[in-house]
Amino acid sequence: MQDKIMNAFAEQTKNMYAPMRKMNALMVENMEKMTEFQIEALKSYSKMGVNQLKNATEIKDADSVRDFSASQAELMSTLSKKVLEDAKSMADMTMEFKQEVEKIVEESRTTAAATPAAESKPAAKGNSRSSASA
Repeated sequence: MQDKIMNAFAEQTKNMYAPMRKMNALMVENMEKMTEFQIEALKSYSKMGVNQLKNATEIKDADSVRDFSASQAELMSTLSKKVLEDAKSMADMTMEFKQEVEKIVEESRTTAAATPAAESKPAAKGNSRSSASA
C-alpha cells in the first residue's frame, strides 16, 4: 500500500515537472542558438567595418578618395541588406521558439486533462468497493 502511494507520488511529480524540464531545455537551446547567431552577426559587421578602415588607410589621392566613397555606398547597401536578413532570421527563430513553447503548453494541457480522468476511474471503483464493504 505504501509502495503504491510512493509510486503514485513519484509519477505525479514526474508528470508535473516534465513540462518545466522541456521548457527549460527549449529555453537553453534557444538562448544558445540566438547567442551563436548574434556572435556571428557581430563578427560579420566587425569585419565589414575593419575592411573599410583598412581601405581608408589606403587613400593617397583624389582618385582613391573617389573609389573609397563609392565603396562606402556599396558597403551601406550591403550592410542594409545584411541587417534586414539578420532581422528576418531573428524573427524566424523567435517564431520557431514560440511554436515550440505552444506545443509544450498544449502537451501539458492535454496530459493534465487526461490525468484526472484516468485517476478518477480507479478512485470511483475504489469508492464503490469501500462503500459496498461499509
